[in-house]
Amino acid sequence: MLGRVLLTLDSIGLLFGAVMADMGPTHMQNPNWPPHANLSVILGVAALFYTWRKPLTPRLRREYMGISAFTGSVYWAAGLAAVLFPGAMGLDPEFGGPGFPQAPVFIGFGLSGLIGSWLEA
Repeated sequence: MLGRVLLTLDSIGLLFGAVMADMGPTHMQNPNWPPHANLSVILGVAALFYTWRKPLTPRLRREYMGISAFTGSVYWAAGLAAVLFPGAMGLDPEFGGPGFPQAPVFIGFGLSGLIGSWLEA
């Protein structure tokens, strides 16, 4: 059950945390921020769906947990990978950058999903 709780926590981060961060002055309210798609809500719904879906077989249980791990962690991994691209930062200069203050949050939620699915599989 701890695994499902961790996966659910990860999903809540995707469903609400990422959206709330995007509503702030560094993203949607910033005229310098280029518009882009945010898939966190879709990934959060998918992670929740596969976390709590009843498997018919042990093999399906492992498969569902693998899907939950992927959908629950890919957003956080992509965010962390942004620092690998030249000129990309986690914080724009106008807001105190360079820096990546959200890195601990991304790591925490990403690990929550991965560890949760591992515990459940």
